[in-house]
Amino acid sequence: MAVEEIPPKSDVAILNPFSAADVAALLRERGWISSSELSVEQSAWCERAAFLLGPQAADREALAGLLRLVFEYDAAQAMASVEAHAVMTRYAARDVIRLLARLLLDDGPCTPERFKEIVTTLKEKLDLRGREVLHPLRLALVGRAGEGQLDRVILLVDAAASAGFPANVKTVRERVIEFCSTLD
Repeated sequence: MAVEEIPPKSDVAILNPFSAADVAALLRERGWISSSELSVEQSAWCERAAFLLGPQAADREALAGLLRLVFEYDAAQAMASVEAHAVMTRYAARDVIRLLARLLLDDGPCTPERFKEIVTTLKEKLDLRGREVLHPLRLALVGRAGEGQLDRVILLVDAAASAGFPANVKTVRERVIEFCSTLD
C-alpha cells in the first residue's frame, strides 16, 4: 500500500493559518455580527483582518482577542488598568494624547498612510521616540498598550465602521474623544 504524501503548506499558509471565513465565523460566534450573510464590504474587511491579524495570532483564541479590540472599546475600563496608569505616567504621554486627538479630529478615516503620518507627526513635533509615542497612542485607540500587532488592530477600526458592521464599532475619532473624556 502506497503512502500518500501530504503536500507541503505554502509559506503564506504557514505564516497565516487564518482565512476570511475564520474571521467571519469568530464575528458570528462572539455576537459581533448577527446575520449569516456578509456584504461585499464586510467580506473584504474579513479578508483584510485575516491578512493583518492572522500572522499575529498563535491560535484561534488569540485571533478572537485581537478582533475583540476592534469591536469592543471602553476607555474607562482601559484606564482602570495598572498598565494604563504605567503608560500615562511616562514622560509626555499626555502630550501625545493631546496632539493625537487634534490630529484625529482634523481629518477622515485612519488609513495606513494616515496612521503613518500621524505617528511621524507625533514623533517630530514632540521630539519623542517610538515607544514614548506608540504606547499612549495604542492605549487611547485600542484600550491596551502593547506591541505592533495593536497597530494592525488600529488599521481595522475605521474600516470596520465603514463596512457596515454594527453600531458598536467606535471609530478612532470616537475612541480618542472617549479616551480624553476619561482623563482627569
